[in-house]
Amino acid sequence: MSSIKMFEKPLGMRDTLPAIYEKVEAVRQTGRNFLRGHGFDFIKTPSLEYYDTVGKASAIYDASLFKLVDSQGNTLVLRPDMTTPITRVATSKLLKEKIPLRLAYFASVFRAQQTEGGRPAEFEQMGIEIIGDKSVFADAEVIVTAIQLMQSYGIDSFKITIGHAGLLNCILSDYTDHKEQEHKLRTLLVERNYVGFEEAVESFDLPKTKSDALLQFINEATNIKAIEDIEKYVRKNDALVYMQQLANLIETANLSQYVSFDFTLSSHMNYYTGMLFELFAEGSGFAIGNGGRYDGLLNHFGSEVGATGFGIRVDRLLEVLPKFEVEEETVAVIFEAELFTKALQLANELRQQGSLVTLQSKDGIADEKAFALNFNRTVYVSQEDLSNE
Repeated sequence: MSSIKMFEKPLGMRDTLPAIYEKVEAVRQTGRNFLRGHGFDFIKTPSLEYYDTVGKASAIYDASLFKLVDSQGNTLVLRPDMTTPITRVATSKLLKEKIPLRLAYFASVFRAQQTEGGRPAEFEQMGIEIIGDKSVFADAEVIVTAIQLMQSYGIDSFKITIGHAGLLNCILSDYTDHKEQEHKLRTLLVERNYVGFEEAVESFDLPKTKSDALLQFINEATNIKAIEDIEKYVRKNDALVYMQQLANLIETANLSQYVSFDFTLSSHMNYYTGMLFELFAEGSGFAIGNGGRYDGLLNHFGSEVGATGFGIRVDRLLEVLPKFEVEEETVAVIFEAELFTKALQLANELRQQGSLVTLQSKDGIADEKAFALNFNRTVYVSQEDLSNE
């Protein structure tokens, strides 16, 4: 093992420097105000959870979990997502007090990285959960809230791609001969490997009617103009009616221009049972958010109620935000040692006027000109200035 150098950080960890910190704080405050105004209550869960509860239920790959052992010998994990811990809290306590719940969060999650690859092992997520409502209106509320949240940040060029886990499972089950084939095709869709999907179908030696249907499906289902276009691949299914209702609700909200349907959409999060979606925005090559209905996760915690929600990666959101402007005035009050009291009085007056004021002695600055460049305005308190008053 190579020795750790003085300035190295653990694999995938990042420092947040002041300029980025302020952007994140502005994102947090804007999101908090928006979501509270839409009826969501913020919640905070521990950074550490039990592996046997949250770790196993999270559907995050086991190799991506940070694991620790406490003094009693229990295996713990740094929370790999926020949906699972919130589900734990909701099913153990909150659902006994109020149903449905509308909860929101802004928190760090942790995913261990095997190789650097530029991917963070700790990143912040912001999101919502509606727990205790199985209706299509809850799914519509989640999508509408995601769209309006993006708009609240001044982001105009974005798209939400919607699929349905149940419909996809039905199609893959109907047109394959056994579970292994179904699992293989689903894994390829999670990876967005459409070429691999076609090659796998051709290698399965399926009846021609099945293979032709799967190949036609993969070419058509990524950009469905109307829900009815998928009906030819699915036996009579309540999920089709549900998705049609969802599309109608989004249209009623005048937000259809932000939405497209992709019924090949799949996720390694195996607790998704119904509608699921991804959020993309111009300026980022990755999905900046995702969500969907995860009734299966509630079942894991012994509850039969429905749940739906979304999470947004804050680091990816920062990539697509309009230019960030600092509105506050920053002022440096630089003073000579014997005039500290006068300088402190002036700094307090400026703070009361709304400025962000740094009080700095002249003796403590190595390069006064370079220091002053960090502020909008510099005020000097010196004997010479006092003599000229």
